[in-house]
Amino acid sequence: MLTVSEAEITNHQPNPMNKRDFLKASGLLGAASLLRAGNLTAGIRESADGNDTCVLIPQETAGPFPLDLTENTNFFRQDVREDRAGVQFNVRLKIIGNQNCFPMENVRVNIWHCDKDGNYSGYDNSMNPGQAGLTYLRGYQFTDVNGEVEFITIFPGWYQGRICHIHFQVYVSSQYSAISQLSFDIDTKNAIYAAHSDIYTKGADPMTFSQDNIFSDGYQYQLATLTPNSETGGYDTYLEVTVQGNGVLGTGHIEKQNAKQFSLGQNFPNPHKGATVIPYSIRNKSDVSIELFSLDGKKAHVVHLGSQAAGDYNYNVDLNSLGLPVSNYVYQIIVNNSDGIFRDCKMMSLSK
Repeated sequence: MLTVSEAEITNHQPNPMNKRDFLKASGLLGAASLLRAGNLTAGIRESADGNDTCVLIPQETAGPFPLDLTENTNFFRQDVREDRAGVQFNVRLKIIGNQNCFPMENVRVNIWHCDKDGNYSGYDNSMNPGQAGLTYLRGYQFTDVNGEVEFITIFPGWYQGRICHIHFQVYVSSQYSAISQLSFDIDTKNAIYAAHSDIYTKGADPMTFSQDNIFSDGYQYQLATLTPNSETGGYDTYLEVTVQGNGVLGTGHIEKQNAKQFSLGQNFPNPHKGATVIPYSIRNKSDVSIELFSLDGKKAHVVHLGSQAAGDYNYNVDLNSLGLPVSNYVYQIIVNNSDGIFRDCKMMSLSK
């Protein structure tokens, strides 16, 4: 095994991401813990003959305002609020594979939802006037070592014909993704609107699940928790989401093309306490770079390793010596050779 020297590192101050250059393949990102321990009661397991099994999340429509978060790196962020008024809402989703009920690492999760008045960003029509070109309340993160993603947003409002809800997509690979929606207990949700009537001026959500065309056929596995957060003055929510898989990524076209050129391993130890090792293998002679990205989508560090022969490598990362906060980061490898430019990324999770 070859070890890359720390002396080869080129340090950069954080700067905005290169558009379309980051996260073009499935990666991994976690989040600094937003939600307090406990109160995590929503589940997806049913008992059958004494054995726990995982139930696939129901597939739902992406809705009229999905936009494409996949190729737009502006949406790689944990805090999706932008300028939207509303009560702070911390969202945690845990992604589980149905084949073994284990957490799914390195899976991209997109969320999007309306603002307090029922508007979606990105569109301008009679139902959603004046929102073209806007990007609020949309974003994606990548699951950490526990299969979890976390977002900071506002508690969503509602609009005519739909009960309050949040859209999400679990993008396992370029071959498979699951699209669904989550909602909340009606009485608890309307109590939030009542307690913050100065913000949520439309008042209580009048819809019931039986009236909603998405949830009228059932919502057992889409009902997320709602708990107050005394630190933020807002609320937390949690939902376990089962998708197809067995705790490992699926394989699609992008992954197959990358595999011809390189493989990127999971850092070890993971979770880490500030020092960790990134393993990778090069199939063909290539120019190699490794980048670290913070959770808010900014490039925190980059190392240009130059031309490397085919072989196995370890890249040592010591966040303290790099002058970086000890936290969660996405690490990305860029491999450039005569066949093209190839990328992959994973999450390094902070030990909590």
